[in-house]
Amino acid sequence: MTEEKIDNNKEVPKIDLRTIFNYNSIVKNIPFFLFLAALAILYIYNGHHADKLVRKIATTEKNIKELEYEYKTVKSDLIFRSKASELVKAVEPLGLKEPRVPPMLLSDTVARKNGDVGSAVN
Repeated sequence: MTEEKIDNNKEVPKIDLRTIFNYNSIVKNIPFFLFLAALAILYIYNGHHADKLVRKIATTEKNIKELEYEYKTVKSDLIFRSKASELVKAVEPLGLKEPRVPPMLLSDTVARKNGDVGSAVN
């Protein structure tokens, strides 16, 4: 009980708000209030800028995905069209045909007689 009496005897000093919020103290702290206002404006700007950047990144990622799908489609189409059977179908209207006999090897008979093997086509 003695401890409770000691705690009850202590008085909390009351703060007089008139001394804190008088005209002189407010005028003296105007630069600090302006600094706080500038910080608040920067904080709001930073939030808007971050949101805008996140939206831009999301749009760019979406475009990259679409381009990736288009690339894969074009690549598979190219691979399909470059198959030998598809090439034959593509050049048939032009009158080109696939040769049925293997190509002939041409060689120079004059060069072989002279012993100049390096210039002959084998």
